[in-house]
Amino acid sequence: MTFLAEDEHLPSNHPCVVKQLKPQATDPKTLEISRRLFDTEAKVLHKLGTHPQIPQLFAFFEENKEFYLVQEYIHGHPLSEELKLGQRFSEEETISLLTEVLEILEFVHQQNVIHRDVNPRNIIRKETNGKLFLIDFGAVKEVTTQMIMATPGQTALSVIIGTPGYMPSEQANGHPKLSSDVYSVGMIGIQSLTGLPPENLSKDSETAEIIWQHKVSVSRELAEILNTMLRYDFRERYSSAGEALTAMRRLSNSGGFLSFAKPETLLGKQPKKRKLVFWLKGLVFLLLLVGGGGGLYAAKFLFASQTAIEYYQEGITLAELSRYEEALKLYKKATNIQQDYVEAWNQQGGVLYELERYEAALSAYDRSIQINPDSPEQMLKSWIGRGLVLNKLERFDEALTSFDRAVKIEPKSHQAWQGQGDILFHLQRYEEAIEAYRKTLKIKDDSYDAWYNLAQSYHQIGEYKEAGKAYEKAVELKPDQAIAWYNLGNIFLEHLEKYEDAVEAYDKAVRFDPDYAAAWYSRGNALVKWEKPEAAVDSYEKALSLKSSEDPELLSSLGWALHELRRYSEAIEIYDRVLYLQPQNYQVLYNRGNALYQLERYSEAIVDYERAIAIKQDHYESWYSRGNVLMKLQRYEQAIESYEKALLYEPDYDAAKDAKKDAEKELERLFDRQPDSE
Repeated sequence: MTFLAEDEHLPSNHPCVVKQLKPQATDPKTLEISRRLFDTEAKVLHKLGTHPQIPQLFAFFEENKEFYLVQEYIHGHPLSEELKLGQRFSEEETISLLTEVLEILEFVHQQNVIHRDVNPRNIIRKETNGKLFLIDFGAVKEVTTQMIMATPGQTALSVIIGTPGYMPSEQANGHPKLSSDVYSVGMIGIQSLTGLPPENLSKDSETAEIIWQHKVSVSRELAEILNTMLRYDFRERYSSAGEALTAMRRLSNSGGFLSFAKPETLLGKQPKKRKLVFWLKGLVFLLLLVGGGGGLYAAKFLFASQTAIEYYQEGITLAELSRYEEALKLYKKATNIQQDYVEAWNQQGGVLYELERYEAALSAYDRSIQINPDSPEQMLKSWIGRGLVLNKLERFDEALTSFDRAVKIEPKSHQAWQGQGDILFHLQRYEEAIEAYRKTLKIKDDSYDAWYNLAQSYHQIGEYKEAGKAYEKAVELKPDQAIAWYNLGNIFLEHLEKYEDAVEAYDKAVRFDPDYAAAWYSRGNALVKWEKPEAAVDSYEKALSLKSSEDPELLSSLGWALHELRRYSEAIEIYDRVLYLQPQNYQVLYNRGNALYQLERYSEAIVDYERAIAIKQDHYESWYSRGNVLMKLQRYEQAIESYEKALLYEPDYDAAKDAKKDAEKELERLFDRQPDSE
C-alpha cells in the first residue's frame, strides 16, 4: 500500500510518500527472508536517491512485523498525461525526452540495477522546474511480491515485474536485463512519435519486431536508434542505457535530421564515401590530362559507376525502412546505369519479393545469375532469392533445384538448407525436410523458424515426443509465439496425454494472443481431460465470444462440460443450439437425452435416444440408455429388447449385460405378483 504523508517534524510539513510492505506470513523464517530482501533493496534505493532526478529515500524501518519506505514526493504529473492517444511529439521533442530519461537510467544502470518498469506512468514531470523524475522501481515490487510468496520452504527466485507493451520478451519470462529497460525507453519513443500506445502497434509475424515506421515520417538516424533499442533479441539491443545515450547524443550533436535531404547530400555526409568520391575525381582528372579520348571514356565510366553505387546505397537505406517502392526505383536506376551490377539486381529481386511481385522478382534474380559474377556470395543470394520466389509461385520442383544450387555453392548456408526444408515439407517429404532442418540447426541453432518447422515435420510423421522437444526449443527462442505454444499444447493433449502441461502451454498461447479462439477451445478440452470442467466452461465461453458465428463443435464441448458439472438445464440449452445447426448430430442427441434423463424428463429423453438410433442404428450407447429410460417407466420387455440391441452391436458391453439381467428379474417379479388366471 502507498500513502501520501507529511513530516510533522519539519516546519514546512514536508510531503512524502510512505510505502507499506506487508508479508503475507509472519512466521520467523518468512520474516527473516522478508527482512533480508527489504534491507538489501532499501539500501539500493537509498543509493539511487542520490541522483537529482530520482526520489530520495528518507527512511526505512520495520514496525509490528511490517516494513516501511519513506520517499520524497515529486509534485507533478506523469508523462502518460502528455502521451495521449493521437498526440504526437516532434522528432526534436522525442530526442530531448529520450535523452533525459536515458541520462537518469544511465546512473541506475551504473549501479547495476534494472528498473524493470519504465513506462510513462512511472516518469513524473516536476511542476516547479519541468524536469523528469523516474519513480516506482521494480525492485520494490519484487520485494513486495517475494514477501507475499515467501512461505516456509519456498522463495520466489524469478518474479515477473513490468507493464505489458513496455516489457520485452526476456523480461516477461522472468529474465530481465539492463537492455530490457532500454527496450522500454524505446517503446516510449515510438509512442511519442506515433501517438499510439504499444497495444496499438503490430509485430512482424516472422521476426516479432515492432512495426511502426509506416505510421510516421522520421529521420533514418533516429529510426535506426529506436529499432536497435527495440530489437526482439536482447543481444542485438544497446546493452545498457549508457550505450543508447551515446547513440542519442551523437545524433543530437550531429545537428542533422538527414534522411529527407537529397540523396547526394546524404552520401556527402559519409566520410568513407567522401574519400572514395575525391579519389575517383582525382583519378578522372589524371585520365583527362594523359589519356585523351580514352581518358574521357574512362572518366564517363567511373562517374557512372559512382552514381550507380550511390543509387544502390540509397536503395538499401529505403529498403531497411520498408519503403520498397522508392527503393525499387533507385535499384532500377542503378542497373540502368550499370547493367551488370549484380548486387543491385539481387536487391531489386528482394524488394519485388516484399512487394509480392513475384514474376518480376524472379526475372531480377535470373538476370543476376545470367551475369555470372565472380562473387560466390552474390550467386548464393541469387539462388536463395530465386528459390523463395518460386516457392511463392508454387513452382516447388524448380524452387527445390534453386536451393540445391545454393547448397552446392555454400554448404554452410543455413538459409539455403532452411529453404530446402520448407519446400520438402510442402511436398510432404517430411523425413527429407527433417534432415534439411537438422542441417540448418547444425549451422544456426538459434533459428526459431527451423525449430518450429522441424517440430511440424515430426508432428506430421507421428514422432510426437520429438515434435514436442522441437516446439519447446522454438518457444524458448521466441516465447511470445502463440502458435508454437498452441501446437505444443496439442502435442501434450492429443498424443502424450499430459493434460496439465497442455493447459500450461495453452495459457501461454492466450497470454500472447488473447484472441486466439482455437487455443481457448483446446485449453477447455485439456481442462475437461484434467477433470476440471468448471475451468473448462470459462475457457469454452471465452472461445465462443471470439467466434463470429456459432461453432457446433465448440458448443458441443461446452454442453458436455456443463453436463459434467451437473448443470443439466444449461447443458440442454447448449445442446439445442448445436442441434439447430446440426439436426443429424446423433452424439449430441444422445447427450441431450442423458441430460433429460437426469432431470427425470423420461418421455423427452426416449425421443432423443430414438432419434440418435434412427441416424446411427449401431450406436449401442443410445440403445443402452433407451433401455434405462424404459426401466424407469417399468416397460421391462421393451427395456430387455433395447439392451439386447446394445449387446448386438457391442457384445462385451458389461453395463448392458447387467442391466438386461436386472430387467429380466423385474419382469419375473411382475409376473409373480399377477394373480393366476383360471
